[in-house]
Order: sequence, then C-alpha cells, then structure tokens
Amino acid sequence: MLPVNQSVIGEALFETRPYVEYWDKLKELVEELSTKARGDEHFLELLEREILNAQEPFKTDLRIFYQKFKEVLKSGRRTR
Repeated sequence: MLPVNQSVIGEALFETRPYVEYWDKLKELVEELSTKARGDEHFLELLEREILNAQEPFKTDLRIFYQKFKEVLKSGRRTR
C-alpha cells in the first residue's frame, strides 16, 4: 500500500489554517497520523477515529481539516 500523499496533507493544512483555532495541535496530530497510516484511505479512517474521540472546539478543527483533505485528494491538486 502507498504511503499518505504528503503534498496533499500540506495543501490541506495550508487551506485549513485560516479556519482553525488550534493550528499547532492539528498540525502535530496530522503529522503523527500520517506516519502511522498505510495510505490515504487509512489516514482518513484514523482521522475519523480522532474526530469521534475529540472534544470541541478541537473536534471542529479536525472536521475542517478532514473535509479539506478529501477535497484536495479528490481534485487531484498536489502542490501549491
């Protein structure tokens, strides 16, 4: 299985930054999950689990990143 596409993560983080409250915490968690994931779909599954277990307002930050990651992945954008 392919590793998580780091350029998609970078683009999604860039697009998410203006909308989230806990940027550093989000970036740290995303980077951690990306090292554990066995591909983009597995990364999304790990992120979904984090969303289920997170408390507001960080839960909203995770949801925003999740949506942006899926948008960038679907659109095929790979770099800024």
